[in-house]
Amino acid sequence: MRTIASCAALSGALALTALSVPAAQADTVVGDTTVSNIVVNGGKDVVIGTTNKVTFKVTFTASDPSGIEDGESYLYKGTWSDPSAFWSDDSDEDTTCAAGTKVTCTTTYTIVPEYDLYGDASAGAWRAGAYAKAVDGNSAKKTNLGGFSLKRYAKLTVNASPEPVTKGKAITVAGKLTRASWNDRAYHGYTSQPVKLQFRKAGSSSYSTVKTVPTNSHGDLKTTVTALSDGYWRYYFPGTSTTAPAAATGDFVDVK
Repeated sequence: MRTIASCAALSGALALTALSVPAAQADTVVGDTTVSNIVVNGGKDVVIGTTNKVTFKVTFTASDPSGIEDGESYLYKGTWSDPSAFWSDDSDEDTTCAAGTKVTCTTTYTIVPEYDLYGDASAGAWRAGAYAKAVDGNSAKKTNLGGFSLKRYAKLTVNASPEPVTKGKAITVAGKLTRASWNDRAYHGYTSQPVKLQFRKAGSSSYSTVKTVPTNSHGDLKTTVTALSDGYWRYYFPGTSTTAPAAATGDFVDVK
């Protein structure tokens, strides 16, 4: 896989040359070849932390009466003519297409944060395109067939105290929301975010939301609630357009 960075990540002639590639390869169809139905990561967000290598698949449909010879997929952030980031396989080995006149082609992408991400600005909405070449030499390229979200991994902690506690007394539920930074490959507090405090009664299998608590300037959470029965307390963050959801492991409180 090759990666084309933004102008901020590259410099001089290298940046201008690299970013001119997508613009020179706009949508083209030769003959009756088609590409369609692109799906990234099974329709789910691609979530990446600070050091974990993430592998996911991109599939698309290619068709031609003479049969499909090979294909390629493209993932980019921004617009095709002016992408801020661009991923593509750079050899036939990265994309495989089944034999036939209407087939599924599959590309496997492996993303390593320190090499393939250009800071936190890489998070957000991405677009996907595909190319297929037919046995008879015809071809099709579509640059905006679908999309996906690239998100930063998030973590949540929780600590409910005191425990045990007398029924009807207050407990304090503290926690912290952090998320991965691709700028320095570390986790930092996610500030001013609404996080749900949830409770699961002992013997139950589901959590219910008690209140929403905002994180402070360090990503910390703290609130008080009345303890009425044994159960588990946790914080749940629903996520944003750039950051994945996160749930803390429930902290059990024994109510006497």
